[in-house]
Order: sequence, then C-alpha cells, then structure tokens
Amino acid sequence: MLSALRQWFHRDSPAEPAPVDLLAAAIGPIEPDPAPAAAKSPWPVERMWVNDALWGDGYVFPGGEIETLRLAKPLGLSAASSVLLIGAGAGGPACSITTHFGAWVSGYEADPDLAVIATERVLRANLARRVQVETWEPAEPDFPRNYFHHAMVLEGMRGAQPESFLAAVTSAMKPNGQLVMLDLVAGAPLSADDPFVAAWARLERRVSLVLPNERAITRVMGRLGYDVRIVEDLSQRHVHQAMIGWRRMVQGLEANKPTHRQAAQIVAEAELWLMRLRLISDGRLRLIRWHAMG
Repeated sequence: MLSALRQWFHRDSPAEPAPVDLLAAAIGPIEPDPAPAAAKSPWPVERMWVNDALWGDGYVFPGGEIETLRLAKPLGLSAASSVLLIGAGAGGPACSITTHFGAWVSGYEADPDLAVIATERVLRANLARRVQVETWEPAEPDFPRNYFHHAMVLEGMRGAQPESFLAAVTSAMKPNGQLVMLDLVAGAPLSADDPFVAAWARLERRVSLVLPNERAITRVMGRLGYDVRIVEDLSQRHVHQAMIGWRRMVQGLEANKPTHRQAAQIVAEAELWLMRLRLISDGRLRLIRWHAMG
C-alpha cells in the first residue's frame, strides 16, 4: 500500500514528479464532496488534519516548530518583547514563540479561514493574553505604528507589493528593531504556459505568478534604512524538511488508514507539494531568509 509515494519520498531529490494517481488508487475510492466547489473553504478540517500530521499542530509549512524557533532565536526575544508576525498560518508559530520565549505576539494572516483556526488554537492553548491573530489585506498593508520591537514574516508577502509591504512593516517597528523574513522568490519570470508552474499556481491558489526577486527585496530593505546582515538560501533545507514530513505521514498511513475525505485531502496536498518541490529542485523557485537590523 502507498508503495509508489513511499518510494518517491525516500529519494534524495524530488527530480521527477511522483505518481499521485497511484497514491489515490492505493488509498481507495474517494467520496465526491456534495458541496459546490465555490462553497468550499481552502482549509477544511481534513486539510488541517493533513498539515498537522505533516508539519506539527498549527503549522502549514515544513519544519514546523523547529524551523520557527530557529528563525526567531536570533531576535533575542523575552517576556518583554513584542513581535509582529505576518503569516500567522494556523496559529502554531505564534503559540510556539510565546511558549518558548514568553514574547507578546500579534499575528496577521491574510487567509480569513486560517485566521479563525489560529484564533481557536490560541484560545485552546490558553495564550490569548499574550497572542492575538487577525486578518490583514495584502493590497493595503497597515499595521500599528511604532509598536513592535521586532518582526517576523513567514511567507507573508504573497499578494503584496514588496515596497509598500516592507514600508508598512518598518513603520510598525520601534527604532533598532530586527526583521526576519522568509519568502519565495523567482530569479526569472514564471510562465503560465509551463504546465508545472500552472499546476503549482492553481494548487496554491495564486492569482499572480509575479514573485519578487531576491536582490530587489534586499535593495528595498536597504532603502528603508535596514542593515541587511543575512541573505540565506534555504531552498534545500525546505526540500529536506518537506521530505521528512511526507515520509512520516506515509509511514503513519500504513497503520492508520485515513477516511475517504482525509484520503482525498492527502492526495491534493501531495500534488501541491510535489509541484512546489519540483520547481524548487529545478531552480525556478527559491526560499530565502533575510535578517536585517533596523
């Protein structure tokens, strides 16, 4: 069972697309969803179940808590620190930062469904005194002015113009604050005529294929007065963490067969990640970390 997907995720590099159709066949027939497509939430319960199993509770990206704390550690956070967190996801990052460092976290999430899930998670964790999550509009970024000691951006720039976004983040930070940002970049324009690019954009619900350029982002930070200390390519680390998560998921499915709805979501999520990893492995997408001092 699931031998095709297991074999692919145990490769050292996702150079070839995995047979997702064989995964679906191995899991078994999947019930059609009676709800019309337009009414579906992009984050149903089954999808959160898959992501929790892949990356950890409340996380929607590889590495989960380990990667979040690794990114946050250089900020030197404490119970006296306030953090602007953009890309709050399903609440995992904010909860982990507060639990491990004691910091006050204001999370912003562009997806309203994820923001609701994140708020519920914060309440269940009894962290509502120090953590809050709300929605924001990428087309018009606006955060409290001169309010936060530091800022973290976890793939949170999607849908925003880099210049206006980074200007809004800068305005929200107190003097001498630090910015840690993790985001996808493209060295060359992506084409909708490329079937892999088109599939990736559809699966990640990306309206635009325009991704920022690494050097352009660094230049914008410089113009805003930042001292950019680190620009690090984390693409291979991202791929490695994704592979670990999927290997763990596949191994777990051997003992605990998913429901039909869970199985359908596993297939969809696998297809999404196969497309992303393919584009990263081909060098068309890269995941970059910036660490800048204000």
